[in-house]
Amino acid sequence: MKLYLTRTPFLIKLLFRKWVWSFSRRKKELYLTFDDGPTPEVTDWVLDQLKPYDAKATFFCIGKNIDKHPTLFKRIKTEGHTVGNHTQNHFKSAKHNTAEYLENILLADKHFKGVEPKLFRPPYGKLGLRKARKLRKLGYTIVMWDVLSADFDTAISPQKCLNNVIKNTDKGSIIVFHDSQKSFEKLQFVLPKILEYYNYKGFEFKGISRSTAPLK
Repeated sequence: MKLYLTRTPFLIKLLFRKWVWSFSRRKKELYLTFDDGPTPEVTDWVLDQLKPYDAKATFFCIGKNIDKHPTLFKRIKTEGHTVGNHTQNHFKSAKHNTAEYLENILLADKHFKGVEPKLFRPPYGKLGLRKARKLRKLGYTIVMWDVLSADFDTAISPQKCLNNVIKNTDKGSIIVFHDSQKSFEKLQFVLPKILEYYNYKGFEFKGISRSTAPLK
């Protein structure tokens, strides 16, 4: 059984307040994020779903996937979405020392030259404090979330995945999905409903940037 929280507690945000968890609760804006791509068919499908709503999102991409699918990565950027570093090989922080971990991030960094702001999300949502300090010194903004869809969890139903988002989302929420084959079944059920529901309620979908949501 996987243990995780579908909504990040306020205390966690307070303890790690130098990381980005959500944005202003005053505006009807949501920040959809997609981890682990780009993935053929899946990322293409996500982009196709976003387009009719003029919805922008942030894609935290794995370097090795960009190496395999550069045209798809280019499409993400061309269509006005923002991108962030998710390491070269989906490294788990606890399994690698600081030097190894940073080296892997910098290996992926070649794909993000000239991209501002420099965004990073740690795979599995876990990051050692020393590694975090080093990344911030390198100019990275560490982006986490306050709503976890749990689309990666094979033990839950697509409806439960949808409920995770609807129940926990508020103005300014950063919501995590995955544009991966593992999550695709749930994503196909959930994403169209999320876009339709929040569009009807008057929300805008924004990519994470300094202009749409000032970063610390």
